[in-house]
Amino acid sequence: MTQLSTNDFTDILDNRRSIRKYDPKVKISREEMLEMLNEAAKAPSSVNMQPWRFLIVQSDEGKAKLNPLIRFNKRQNKTSSAMIVVFGDMRCYEYADRIYGEASEKGIMPKLMAKAQLSVIVPTYKKYSRSKMNDVVKIDSSLFAMQFMLVARSHGYDTNPIGGFEEDQIAEAFELDAERYVPVLIMSVGKADADGHESVRLPAEDLSWWR
Repeated sequence: MTQLSTNDFTDILDNRRSIRKYDPKVKISREEMLEMLNEAAKAPSSVNMQPWRFLIVQSDEGKAKLNPLIRFNKRQNKTSSAMIVVFGDMRCYEYADRIYGEASEKGIMPKLMAKAQLSVIVPTYKKYSRSKMNDVVKIDSSLFAMQFMLVARSHGYDTNPIGGFEEDQIAEAFELDAERYVPVLIMSVGKADADGHESVRLPAEDLSWWR
């Protein structure tokens, strides 16, 4: 089995695999999970609204509740250290004052600039259609998810992004507001118990237009 040998980015990138079977004895502490989430949250987001939200399912009870909702990915649910359901917050702009307020307090942004940007950003987000807002939060949350998978690899763990689940049921199953929180994807995370398969990537020159 391939093990992470260095914290070099090339090693992390080249050896990331989608893992479907994990060592069920390996647990990830809440402290380390939060550390990885915070590292991954350095991902970019539109006007820094950070719409990603996380449901970390790691208890036996939580996994039992998740199991009937994940279709073809039950082995990951059974063996992983945790299943992370990434949601996009359709009202993420409610955190705008806090985000921009802290930015001005820390000297990252002048107060007048923060106030001016807030006066534009929040009304704009509130005017977005549900479809448009859905696109915004899903794009941003996907950027977070990819970054989390690389961060997890740097911590010596493995992941698998999962799109096959009951999107219309998962929020309510865990007593979340389904109108506000839209599911984006699920990531299993843990220590691989079997090597992941290498896969073919199409060359960029076959997928690019140059003008």
